[in-house]
Amino acid sequence: PASSVFRHVDRMIMTSGQGHHNLRIGRRSFAGQVYLLTTVTYLRRPYFLDADVARLVARSLSSPERWFPSRCLAWVLMPDHWHGLVELGNGETLAVAMQRMKGVTARLTGIHDRQVKPLWAKGFHDRALRRDESVRCAARYIVANPVRAGLAETVKDYPYWDACFMDQEGAVEGFD
Repeated sequence: PASSVFRHVDRMIMTSGQGHHNLRIGRRSFAGQVYLLTTVTYLRRPYFLDADVARLVARSLSSPERWFPSRCLAWVLMPDHWHGLVELGNGETLAVAMQRMKGVTARLTGIHDRQVKPLWAKGFHDRALRRDESVRCAARYIVANPVRAGLAETVKDYPYWDACFMDQEGAVEGFD
């Protein structure tokens, strides 16, 4: 089941400095590959409990231009971290895609509220989806994080997420 496949993401430990660098040795970024990504706020501060900050970051994350040449297929913004499902574009690395996302959102929040500095911790966690793993199941798992965390009763009750699997009425296939 999807929950057991991705359970480790909720328990992961973010590292920084030399330890983080060592984790990246031998890692490669492949165009067309879909990655499950997670990054946390600096010192895991719950910056996104502030609705103004969360809305500002959510608008930025929903912009396809923010991710080009990659594509963000699904994401959820939790109070102190972000999960995303990103299909890497040609000529881009995961590090560049994440640096761009973090940089833009940090600048936006810094303009809005000078208390939110720094916004993101160094580094991020990534895991490539295997060929036999369903992208839709991974997206469902990601956007259901607020329900599992007790922040909402249903996915539709939580405002800070998006998925390319939404229909015209805003329903996500598999959640109705």
